Amino acid sequence: MNLAEWLKVLLLGIVEGITEWLPISSTGHMILIEELVHLNVSNEFMEMFRVVIQLGAILAVVVLYFKKLWPFTTPEKGWVKKETWSLWFKVLAAVLPAALIGIPFDDKIDALFYNYQTVAVTLIVYGVLFIVIENRNRGQRPIVRSFRQLSYSMAFFIGAFQVLALIPGTSRSGATILGAMLLGLSRPIAAEFSFFLGIPVMFGASLLKLVKFGFDFTGTEISILIVGMAVAFVVSILAIRFLMGYIRKHDFKAFGYYRIVLGIAVLTYFLLFG
Repeated sequence: MNLAEWLKVLLLGIVEGITEWLPISSTGHMILIEELVHLNVSNEFMEMFRVVIQLGAILAVVVLYFKKLWPFTTPEKGWVKKETWSLWFKVLAAVLPAALIGIPFDDKIDALFYNYQTVAVTLIVYGVLFIVIENRNRGQRPIVRSFRQLSYSMAFFIGAFQVLALIPGTSRSGATILGAMLLGLSRPIAAEFSFFLGIPVMFGASLLKLVKFGFDFTGTEISILIVGMAVAFVVSILAIRFLMGYIRKHDFKAFGYYRIVLGIAVLTYFLLFG
C-alpha cells in the first residue's frame, strides 16, 4: 500500500478512538468517513475492519480501569474482590439483551440500516434526547452514585437500551448513558458502566465478524488491522480521560447539539451531492 492508504487507516483509527467513547456514534462516523475516504480493500474486509478496530478502543478501557476491573487480590485479603465480581455480574446481566437480539439479526440489521439516511436521523433523534433528558434531570440528585447502589434489574434495563445501538448512528455509549441517566445513575457512573459494558459486547461482536470473514488474511490486511487498532487504542486513552474530566463539570447537552448539527449536515450533503 502507498502512503495515502496508510494515512486513511490512520484517520479511521483516530475517528474510532474519539467516537467510540464520546456519545456521538463511532459506527455512524465510520460510515460517513468511508463515504469520503475509500480504503482500497474488499467490501467484506471493510465490514469486518470497522468492527474489529474497536478491539483497540476496548483495550484502552482495560488498561485505564485495570485495578477496578481485575477481580482478584492477595491471599491476605481472600484472593477475590467481591465488589468487582458483583460489578462483572451486573455487566453480564446488561449484555444479555444485545446478545439475544444482535447475534441472530446482525446481518439483517446491517442490510437494512447501514446507510447515511439512518445515521443522520439517529444522530438528530438521540441528540434531541440528550438535551431533553439533561433538562429533565436539572437540579435532581442522582439515585445511583456508586456501583454498589446499581441493582441487577437496573443493569439489565441499561442493557436493553444498548440494543438501540444496533442501529447505526445511535451510539452504543450514547444509548447506554441515556438509559442509565433515565434510571437515576450519576453521569460518571453511567459513563463508566457504559465503558465496562463495551468490553464483552465489543469482544463478542469482533469475534462474530472475524468468524464470518474467516481467518485467511493477507499480510497487508493484517497490517491494516494492527495499525488501525493501535491508533484507536492510543486515541481512546485520551478520549476517555477527556470525557470523564468533562462530565464532572458539565452535562451531555453539548454532545446533543453536536449530534443535531452533524445529522443536519449529513442530510444536506447527501441530498445536494449524493
